[in-house]
Order: sequence, then C-alpha cells, then structure tokens
Amino acid sequence: MDDLQIVQRSLREVDYFSCLYERYEARLLKYIKSIAGMDDDEAEDVLQEAFIKIWKNLHAFDQRLKLSSWVYRIVHNEAISVLRKKHSYGKDARLAWDDATLAKVADEPLREAEQLDENYAKLIRETLEQLPLPYQEVLALRYMESMSYEEISDVLKIPEGTVAARINRAKKAFAKIASKHVSILSR
Repeated sequence: MDDLQIVQRSLREVDYFSCLYERYEARLLKYIKSIAGMDDDEAEDVLQEAFIKIWKNLHAFDQRLKLSSWVYRIVHNEAISVLRKKHSYGKDARLAWDDATLAKVADEPLREAEQLDENYAKLIRETLEQLPLPYQEVLALRYMESMSYEEISDVLKIPEGTVAARINRAKKAFAKIASKHVSILSR
C-alpha cells in the first residue's frame, strides 16, 4: 500500500468515526448522566475517554455483534470506572432527601408547566440515583435508551433472564422510593 492509499484510508476511517460520534453523542451523554448522576462537564469527559477507546478498538469490533451494544458497553465501562474512582475517594457525597428539602419543594409555587416538568424530571433523576447501580443501569437502558432485553444483555454482559429480573426488581424499588416522595410532596 502506498502513502496515498494509506492517507485515503485514514481519511475514510476518520469520516466514519465522525459519523459514529455524531450519531451517538447525545444519546450516550444522556445515558452517562442517567446511570452516573454526573453533570454535563463530567459526562462529556467520560464520553470523550470512551470515544478514544472506541477509536483505538474499532478494528477489534466483532461484526457479528450490534454496533450500538458494543459502543454502549465501552461507554458503560468508562462511566462505571469513573464512578468507582469517585466513590473510592469519597467524592460522591449527595444530600439525602430530608423533610425540610421535601417541604421546600412542596411549598414552591409552580407557575408554568415547564417548571412542573422540570421538577418531576429532577424527582425522577434523584429517585433513580437512590437505587443500587445495577437497577439504575437496567432502568436507564430500558426506559431512557429504549433498548431491548437482548441489547441490555449485550451491554451489561448478563443473561437476558437476569435483565428481566433486575428490571422487575428495579421498577418495584423505584416505585417504593417514588411513592414516598410523592406522598410527602402531596401533603
């Protein structure tokens, strides 16, 4: 292969990778935030590191697998790795929902539908963050990313039966936590 062919091949690869990035960037950022509870900057850092790994391992991709599952798996692993580092250094301190905080939210006047939607979205995020990580993962992949059980199985590297069981348990745990918040907010 001469130099011109190498350059042309490299340009095609960069073009393909650019399309891959554009296609998945927004969805992956949303996924990272949902399972890791990170702000925009942290999530973008995780995504950047994950895409570096995707670029480096693109030639190792097994074409028998679904590309989206492979990409999500790499992003998932990177997010979990960052979370573990964060937890190990005690940087994950979160304020628990106490009665004063809930009372303040309940007393807040809601003038616009947007504000109401924003508060519910925040409540959903905060409820999700209270679940164990395996439950957060399956709920985020199933309901926020609209993945099938098979795709979730590929991303998390667990059997489909385990996916189904986790989703069932996660929904029950989520409902239990959410009902406490809703009952407090409706007082």
